[in-house]
Amino acid sequence: MARILIVDDDENVVDIVARALKSQDYAVLVAYGGHEAIDQLHMQRPDLIILDILMPEIDGLQVCKFIRMNPRLASVPVLFLSGKTEVEDRIRGFELGCDDYLMKPFHLNELILRVRALLRHTRRVAPNGPLIMGALCVDPNSGVAEIEGEPVDLTPVEFELLYYMIAHGGEVVSTERLLRDVWEYPPGMGNPSLVRMHVLNLRRKIEKDPRKPTFLCTIPRHGYLIRATQPV
Repeated sequence: MARILIVDDDENVVDIVARALKSQDYAVLVAYGGHEAIDQLHMQRPDLIILDILMPEIDGLQVCKFIRMNPRLASVPVLFLSGKTEVEDRIRGFELGCDDYLMKPFHLNELILRVRALLRHTRRVAPNGPLIMGALCVDPNSGVAEIEGEPVDLTPVEFELLYYMIAHGGEVVSTERLLRDVWEYPPGMGNPSLVRMHVLNLRRKIEKDPRKPTFLCTIPRHGYLIRATQPV
C-alpha cells in the first residue's frame, strides 16, 4: 500500500484529499505546514508527497527544496497544489524539482489520476539496459543519467521522459504521445504545459545553452526530437 503525505495549512483541503485517497486504498499521512512536514520527513519516507505552495513560515517551495537536497528523499515524487496560476509560478515549481503541478480549485478525479500516474513512474521495472546517445548515458536499472560520466540530477519523471525520448531517438514525438506513453494519461487527458515544463527543465540540465537546444529539440507543430548528437 502506497503511503502519501499531504501537506497543506488548510485543514479542509487536507480532509477532502485524505478521504479521496483513502477511498482508493492509499495510506495517508498529513502535515498542516512546512515545519510539520519536514519533521515527518526526517522520520519517514512516503511514496508520494502532495504539497501546497502557499503556507506560512516555510512554504511548499522551501519544503520541495529540502526534499530534493536530501539523498534519502530526492527520488520521491512531488505533486504541487497551488492557487497561483501564473506560468512563472509553475516554472519555479518545476525548477525546484516538482513532478506535477495541479492548480486549485481541482477535481478530485483528476488528482487521483495524477497520483496514480506518478506512483507508476516510481514502480516501473525497466526490462532493458542503459541507453547511450552521444555523451549521454541513461540507465533505467540504477535510475542514473550521466553526461560525459558526470551524474545529472533528474526527478523520476524527468528521468523517464529522457529515457523515453532516447529510446525513440530520431523520431518526432508529439506532446499527446508523451502524455499517453510517459504520463499514461487516457487519450484527450493531461495538460500539454506539463510536458513543456519538463522539457524546459531537462534542457537546463543536459544542454549547454538551454535557449538554443541542440539535443532535445522542438519541431514546431509536431513535437520533440532527440538528435543523435551529443550536446554542444
